[in-house]
Amino acid sequence: MGAESIPSKQTVAWIENPRPECVLQIRNDVEVQQPAENEVLVKLECSGICHSDCMNVEGRGNYTAVPGHEGVGHVVKLGSGVPASLLGKRVGTKWLWKACGECSTCKKGKINHCAKQLNTGRSVWGTLQQYYVAHADFLTMIPEGVKSEVAAPLLCAGLSLAGAVSKLEPEVQPGEFVAIVGAGGGLGHIGVQYAAIKGYKVIAIDSGEEKEKLSKEMGAVAFVDFGKQDVVQAVKDLTGGEGAHGVICVAGSERAYIQAPELVRNSGVFVCVGLPPASFMFPMSPIHIANRGMFNLEVLAAVRANDCRLGDSRFVGWYERADGRTSSTRPRGENHP
Repeated sequence: MGAESIPSKQTVAWIENPRPECVLQIRNDVEVQQPAENEVLVKLECSGICHSDCMNVEGRGNYTAVPGHEGVGHVVKLGSGVPASLLGKRVGTKWLWKACGECSTCKKGKINHCAKQLNTGRSVWGTLQQYYVAHADFLTMIPEGVKSEVAAPLLCAGLSLAGAVSKLEPEVQPGEFVAIVGAGGGLGHIGVQYAAIKGYKVIAIDSGEEKEKLSKEMGAVAFVDFGKQDVVQAVKDLTGGEGAHGVICVAGSERAYIQAPELVRNSGVFVCVGLPPASFMFPMSPIHIANRGMFNLEVLAAVRANDCRLGDSRFVGWYERADGRTSSTRPRGENHP
């Protein structure tokens, strides 16, 4: 598509005066933004909706008027300095819109922790618009054969859980137990697939027959229903009394975070993904952490683990090796234990 066929006005999802009772508006009179140096204009095909977008609408943070950070579409216009080969490519845009590339964190390759980063939907307008601007260096190429509605949630839920599972290494080895709290949700069921193909024995923790069925289809070797069972005892029974070698807490409730550390064995790995309320304090003292030899106590969801840059197909490779199932409609912020 050439620049001459791009309209001057477009339809967007618009947040006016964010607050708990706010309703997302659909506006048809918003100007199409133009790409600057090293930027591209993308015509949207599909965008996922993350739980943080709901937080945006409710006013629980500093965001822009246009939410969304799981966009897939075709590049229709190039800013200066962008290779001509990108025109027409199907690309994905995620939470990490841009990192500085100059700080010590970026130079270590940890661009998702860049203190100067810009985020889609928070620093710049998000993907819930017909045409959105993205930074050319931080696009994800979407291969043929992966539908846009499948690729979109992989750009947030997929990358977050790819990052979460990668944090288990090297302490947790294939064949060892990994418990995933909130395994049947929008992020959790993707994490079960990733962990299973890495060779871990996944203990899925959630509630209900539907989520048990989904979790086992995704590769879990066991399911613990928090609505019917003593979760801590059930996990210990499955792991020789010691607890899982690794625990990934995808659920964002306070109850989940209070209970989850009791699921991991000494010298195990605990990875945080879900975001409880900002006022919640993690219920482990430094002495407790040190005595138990706990590793990787960091919040992945805050950075979305979105270090997938232009040409990086890691998450696509995992998708192709896994069952390839995502849920773009399953809620991301469910009330797990």
